[in-house]
Parts: sequence; C-alpha cells; structure tokens
Amino acid sequence: MGKRSNFERKPRDFYPTPFKAVEPLVLHLPNGFTFAEPCAGDGALVLHLELGGGRCMWSSDIEPQQYNIETMDYSQVGEQELLGSDYIITNPPWDRKILHPMIDHFSTLRPTWLLFDADWAHIKKSAPYIKKCAKIVSVGRISWFGNMTGKDNCAWYLFYSDNVETKFYGR
Repeated sequence: MGKRSNFERKPRDFYPTPFKAVEPLVLHLPNGFTFAEPCAGDGALVLHLELGGGRCMWSSDIEPQQYNIETMDYSQVGEQELLGSDYIITNPPWDRKILHPMIDHFSTLRPTWLLFDADWAHIKKSAPYIKKCAKIVSVGRISWFGNMTGKDNCAWYLFYSDNVETKFYGR
C-alpha cells in the first residue's frame, strides 16, 4: 500500500475497495452516472458505485476475481470498452510505475476518477499529472484489511486529458 504501511503487499496491489472509501466520491457524481471499471478485481467498487446510483457499463482486470469481469490489461482499454460510460472509476495499483501511465491512458479516454494516497498531490513526480487533475476528494484513512486501518490518507482524483488550468480558466 503506501509508504508508511508495514503490511506485506499483496500481488498486483489487490485490495478490495471498502464502501467507506466510495461514500465521499458519490457526492461528486451526477444522478444516473455510468462508468467503466478497468481494475475491478473482485467487483467490490462496482457494487458500491451501483449502490450509490451508478451503472457499470463494463469492467475488467488483469486477473479478475469474478466470472463477470473481463480479463484485460489497462493499456488495452479503448473506446469499444467504454461505450456508454460517462467516467472511468477505479482503485488502481498505487505503484507509480503503473499509476502514472494509467493516468495518461485513461484520462485521454474519459474523465477519470482514481483512488490512491493523498500525499501524491504533494510530490514532485506528480507535477506533470496534477495539471490534468480537476478535483481532489479527500477520503482519509481506510480499513483495507478488515479492522486494520491503513497508515496513509486516501483521496479520489478526477483527471481530464487537457491541462485543467487551460480547460477551466482559459489560460
């Protein structure tokens, strides 16, 4: 997980998304929103978003944990998979070698909400990506492992393909 966590990492950073992490995001989504989930794992995030009023149009994972989730690497996701989706919404691996290319790829396809550590917004390596970030929704610390709360604060980040400053402020 994060830099201060002393938990043994699971392969591919597979940690099912708890409902508590989704509650703050739903307040920032329009009624009847549709989405695609490209890191769906066991489908927990899909279920939580659907309980929050969304409709999943498509889901995948590199190693799906449910029969109804397609097997696909994030880099293969294209327009065909996203038909009818307003957003890409996912809890991606937090490893920057995977996360940063995901931001680049997904944000060119749809507005993209990603859940990861809140400190990311304050590091130098985030500079090229923060320009694409339109909104940050704080979540706080999450219980990823049942009753064990993580040591890193989390946030949802909304990315667009364009430079957000230019897109929203005309600069």
